[in-house]
Parts: sequence; structure tokens; C-alpha cells
Amino acid sequence: MTTLATLPPTDEMFRALVRRDGEYEGVFVAGVDTTGIFCRPTCPARKPRPEHVRFFAGARDALLAGFRPCLRCRPLEPLGAAPAWLRDLLREVEADPSRRWRDDDVRALGLEPARVRRWFLRAHGMTFHAFCRARRLGAALSRIGAGEDLTRAGYDAGWESPSGFREAFGRLFGDAPGRLRGVTRVVVRRLLTPLGVMLAGATDEGLCLLEFADRRMLETQVSRLRRALDARFVQGDAPPLAQVERELAEYFAGERRTFDVPLVTPGTPFQRAVWAELRRIPYGATRSYAEQARALGRPSAVRAVGRANGDNRLAIVIPCHRVVGADGAPCGYGGQVWRKRALLDLEQGRGRG
Repeated sequence: MTTLATLPPTDEMFRALVRRDGEYEGVFVAGVDTTGIFCRPTCPARKPRPEHVRFFAGARDALLAGFRPCLRCRPLEPLGAAPAWLRDLLREVEADPSRRWRDDDVRALGLEPARVRRWFLRAHGMTFHAFCRARRLGAALSRIGAGEDLTRAGYDAGWESPSGFREAFGRLFGDAPGRLRGVTRVVVRRLLTPLGVMLAGATDEGLCLLEFADRRMLETQVSRLRRALDARFVQGDAPPLAQVERELAEYFAGERRTFDVPLVTPGTPFQRAVWAELRRIPYGATRSYAEQARALGRPSAVRAVGRANGDNRLAIVIPCHRVVGADGAPCGYGGQVWRKRALLDLEQGRGRG
């Protein structure tokens, strides 16, 4: 796991622990001397007194200090990972995305439907049944885009009647299936990284979205991308998603410095020039916003460069995190400044653990 080279002040971390502040996920873990257990900042367990807490940059340091991982918040698992009790269900969903699940099917796996529903609402913003419908509709849209008959696409995706398929399709995509033959399909899914969950999206041509799931501008970015590509977003998988997942794992392991996944970057000519210049900043190096503007031949366009950096929809792959303040300090990162610092620490060989 990537860890920060330095920790925030102890009182700041303790306040975050008491608040269960998700913005500090990936910044520290907390060990409790009276129990011998270490936790994430967001652990729901009752909070100890400050004199009993020790803070570490990552799980490795806590383990070496003799602490055991908490069984409630599971700090050894990637942030956002599905819990062990849910994995059999997820495997069955992936094995047959067209299957229509009912509560009795969930109970047959030894799971309580209400518990499954709560997890999906927290992790995906939708219920388990809505997640399954989205997967089926995404598969249907893919078949329609390939020219398959509407009725056959609906049956193959698990609908028993054309009218039921059209009704469900219209609720999700806001249009009848036959009118979406010409639109771009963006397949999206969650990716787990040491710095938290990311949302990745790809067309048939390449990766067009990679953002941290808690970014405040995520909804705006998705809306802009939808308009730019005249796209519809569906759950599922695509070759660029599998490729970027593999390349991100290599990057966080310190084994990759550049990304080879094909990219789709709709934007103005100026935005595209800024994003292309970002990709020319070497791994392990940084530039100020003024230096970035000069590299573009637009020395007076510092603010415009900053705005274009903020409009980048492909975090890490297009490395806007390598642009820093004039004093060299990390600042102005949509994915939160602590992540920017962690990415720079990783690339500059600091704080690996």
C-alpha cells in the first residue's frame, strides 16, 4: 500500500478519527494500545481516549508495531473492497449477468437481502436489484449497438417481454432502445486502489473517465462527458477498463511509470494541448502552473492552465498531480490534496510501505 512520507499533526488525526472523516482514508491508520488493534479513520468502533492511540502512515507500520487489524473496518483490504461475506454472490452475478435475482435467491446463499441492499447502497449508490438491472441493460445496449434485433437483445439480457424491456430501458437511459443505436456507450465500473475507489469509464476506443469516487466534481465531469460524447453510461466491463486496472496496479506497486491504455479526451483545443503537455512531465518530476503555461507557449495563461488541469477527467493517467504551487507545495487537486501528496511521494520514492 502507498503511504504518505509524513503524517498530519496528531491532534488533527485524532479529530478525524473521532469524526470518522473519510477524507483521511489512506492518510493514516490508528492503533489502540488498550486493545492491540489498528483501524481505518472511518472505523465505526467506539473511539478510545487520545492517550491510548498511536498513529501510523499505513498498515505495514502498524503491523510491525505489533497491532492486529480490526475485524470491523478491515484495514488490510483495499478501500471499497467487497467484504468476504458478499463475494460468492458477486461471483454468481459476474458469471451470469443476465440472471434475474430475487430475494429468495439471495437467501439461498445464506445472505440477508436487507444487508446486501445496504452494502450496495453505500458502495454503488443503488440497491442490489437496481445494480443487476443496470448490468442487464448495459449488456442489452451493447447488443443493440452491434445491430442485434431489439426483442432478441431484451430476451438475451433477461427480460421476458419486449414491453418490460422497453420500460426498464427508458427509465434508466431516458429514451427508447431503438433511438440509441447511434449513441456512444460508455461502460463504467469501480476500481479499487490504495488511495480509494475510482470510477473508470471507457468507450470502444479507449478510456475516457478515471476519477476518485468521492471527488466533488464527479457528477459535473460525468455530465460534461455525456454531452461531449452524446453518450449513455452503463455498468459492465470493456478491454480498456481491464487494461487500466492492470496498469494502475503496476503503477502503485512502483513497477510502471507511463500508461499505455488508449485514451479518449474530448475537449477544446486548449484543453487538449494542456492535457498533452501534462503527459510530458516526467515521472518523479513536478512543474509549477507558471512553468506549465510557459511550456505551452502561453506564459500569461496561468489561470487558464489551472482550469484545464481541473477539467482533466483522467486522474493519474494524465498526471495533473505533477503540477504544484510556486513554492513546490501540493495544492489544487480535485481528488484531494492528501492524494496528490501520496502520488508524488510514490513517484519520488518516498513513503512506500
